Amino acid sequence: MNKHPWLQYKNWAVVGASTKHYRYGYKIVKELEEAGYNTLPITPKYRNIDGIKAYTDISHVEEGLIDVVNFVVNPSIGIHVLKECIRKGITRIWLQPGTVSEEILAMAKSHNIEVVEGCILVVLSW
Repeated sequence: MNKHPWLQYKNWAVVGASTKHYRYGYKIVKELEEAGYNTLPITPKYRNIDGIKAYTDISHVEEGLIDVVNFVVNPSIGIHVLKECIRKGITRIWLQPGTVSEEILAMAKSHNIEVVEGCILVVLSW
């Protein structure tokens, strides 16, 4: 099976990053990092994830450093993250299972943001 075309993008923000090893917010950060991606954990709870500098939100990341934002948060939080993405000019979001809502999809479409729905961990294992 071919790799997903978005794996060509090297700068991934992970919103909902966690230090708890059993949480997807941790597993995704680690898998992306181990696969050679520039991984930017986004969480207001922690300053770093296993030594990787974390940011409190998307707005605190330097312009041009994010190619894709991976959502690992409830859609009620995700809609606010999407608004940050729009303000920052980010045009690609990856919605993990459980992060999708009709509101997020409609807003992304109306702002010409490309959306992938699926598990990045599965795609990385292809």
